[in-house]
Amino acid sequence: MKSKIFLFGTILLLIAEIIALIIFAVQTPDLSQDAVAVNEIVQTVTDDFNNMEEHRNTTALNYVVLDNSGNLLYKTQSGLSESINVAITHRDTILDITIDKTQVGKIIIYNDGTQTLQYQKQTAVIVLSVAIVIQIFICIGYTVYLYLSVIRPFRKLKGFAERVAGGNLDMPLAMDRHNLFGAFTESFDIMRSELKKARLAEAQAQQSKKELVAKLSHDIKTPVASIKAVSEVGLAVATTEKDKANYTQIMGKADQINKLVTNLFTATLEELQQLTVTPTNIESKQVKTMLENADYLRRSIIPDMPDCLVFADALRLQQVFDNIFANSYKYANTEITVSLHRTDKHIDITIEDFGGGVEAEELPVLKEKFKRGSNAKNTEGAGLGLYISDYFMKEMHGELIIENGVHGLKVTVSVPLGGKI
Repeated sequence: MKSKIFLFGTILLLIAEIIALIIFAVQTPDLSQDAVAVNEIVQTVTDDFNNMEEHRNTTALNYVVLDNSGNLLYKTQSGLSESINVAITHRDTILDITIDKTQVGKIIIYNDGTQTLQYQKQTAVIVLSVAIVIQIFICIGYTVYLYLSVIRPFRKLKGFAERVAGGNLDMPLAMDRHNLFGAFTESFDIMRSELKKARLAEAQAQQSKKELVAKLSHDIKTPVASIKAVSEVGLAVATTEKDKANYTQIMGKADQINKLVTNLFTATLEELQQLTVTPTNIESKQVKTMLENADYLRRSIIPDMPDCLVFADALRLQQVFDNIFANSYKYANTEITVSLHRTDKHIDITIEDFGGGVEAEELPVLKEKFKRGSNAKNTEGAGLGLYISDYFMKEMHGELIIENGVHGLKVTVSVPLGGKI
C-alpha cells in the first residue's frame, strides 16, 4: 500500500512538473501596449503640454514627456528612459506630440514586458524547485521505509539462516508482521521449529527419520513427476509422424536453450573464456543438420556435405549458424544461398543473403562487441551475435569471414577437418 502511495505521489508530481514546463514553454507574454491607454496619454499630454506641471497620469502606464530638444518635461516615476536612444534599447514605445500639425515633443511609454517575462520565469523556477524538493523528501522517506521494512529485516533473516545452517535451532526469529517480510519471516521461523522437531524425532526413533526422509523425497519428486507427465501428454497429442518430428525438434531446441541459459548464468561477456568450447571430431552430416535447424524459416537449400569428419564443438557451431541465419532474417529478410568448398584443411560454408550488404568501411567492425551496420538502426539487436560467433570459431581453430557478396552480406564459416589440428 505504501509503495502504491509513493508511486502515485511521484507520478502526480511528475505530471505537475510537466504541466508547468508546458505552460511556461507555450505561454507567450503579452508585450503589446494598451491602445486605449496610449491614446488617452497622447490626448492628455497634448492638452497639458504647455502646462505639464499640472498634468496628471490617468492610466496604468508609465511614461516620460520630452520636448524637441530632449529636455525632460514630465515622468510618472523614476527609473524610466529619459532619452530616445535608451528608449530604443529598452524597446519602449515612442510617440510624437503634435499641436496644430507641428511636432512639439515626444512621449516615451515604458515597456514592462521584460519584467513580466522575468516574473513568469521566477514563478516557474519556484514551482519546479518546490516540486523537486518534495520529490527528494518523498524519495528519502521511501528509502528509510525500504530500509526499515525490507533491508533490515532481510539482514536479520540472513543472520537467522546462518545460525540455522550452523545447527542453532533454539533461537527464534524476531518477527514484525507489519513489514513486507512479515509472512516470510514467520515461514522461516516455522521451518526452524520443524527442523528442531525433526532433529528431536531423529534422536528418539530411527523410524521417524525414515518417514521424514520419505516425505522430503516425495516433495522433491512431485514437481519432477509433474514435468514428466506434461512432456508425455505432449508426445501423446502428436498423432502424425510430422507432428512427432516437430515435437522432437522442439524438445531438442528446448534442451539447447537450457544449456545456453545455464552458460549465460555462469559467465559474463567480459569473461567470455568461461563459455567453454570443446571441439571434437564429428561427422559432416551433423553440420548439415545444424544448418537445417538454424534455417527454421526454410529460406535456403542446404547442399549435401562431403563425407568426412570435422573438428568442432557441436553446441557452439550450432550457435554460430543460428546467429548468422537470425541476422539474415532480421536485417535482410530475403532468400539465402548456402554453398560449401572443401580444402585440404577446412570446409568453408558460405551463407549469403540478398539484402544489399553493408558499407565497406563497416565490415571490419561487425565482429566487435556491440557493433552493428548502419542498416540496423531501426531493428532491435545488441550487436553480440557475430562477436560471440567469432570467438567460438577461433576456439575451434576455425575462422569467421564477413564480406559483401554480389547480392548481399556473405558470411563464411571455415570449419577445420578432423585430425588436422
